[in-house]
Amino acid sequence: MSAPPLLFSYRRCPYAIRARLALWQAGVAVQVHEVSLRDKPAELLRLSPKGTVPVLCLPDGTVLEQSLDIMRWALAQHDPDGWLQAAPMEAMLALIARNDGPFKPLLDRYKYAERHPERSAADWRDEAVRTHLANLEARLHSQPWLFGTRCSLADMALLPFVRQFAQVDRAWFDATPALPALRAWLQRGLDLPLFATVMAKPANHPAPA
Repeated sequence: MSAPPLLFSYRRCPYAIRARLALWQAGVAVQVHEVSLRDKPAELLRLSPKGTVPVLCLPDGTVLEQSLDIMRWALAQHDPDGWLQAAPMEAMLALIARNDGPFKPLLDRYKYAERHPERSAADWRDEAVRTHLANLEARLHSQPWLFGTRCSLADMALLPFVRQFAQVDRAWFDATPALPALRAWLQRGLDLPLFATVMAKPANHPAPA
């Protein structure tokens, strides 16, 4: 019997969260190694020189270095709620690309505004809303999930990033009249038992040196 896939992860990283959501949803048993970002293990760097998480090493030696690749691989094994079929794949990938492309750098600048003093945190926040979140808000006005009545790959791929955005200034996010539908969508996702499961503190599996 082969060993389970090896997942290098970091509990609060949104890319790692999305990968774990798909792996847990698919029921794929993995050996999780929680990585200290200040002391990255040699095995992680050997498998993936970029040194970022998540990284999934399959029993046959295949290494998946991108969170979206891990999601799609996991759901190809088992997709009990049809996340991959909830909407046309091209449309879901386009929405994820806008999240990972234009939106993510703005989220980082908003979260770490002191490192980007050329603009205020509020300016970075407002641009992030205009660039991406306003579109999500419009989608969610008349439906519970981004592509309709069913949770999709895109919902779970975006959820950890919207969660991170909300946590930068929770009082503002909870009060803004601009994002009520997005607020409800975020809470809907956070209330899923699956989300609580993937955010549980991992067992003590130190990453191999």
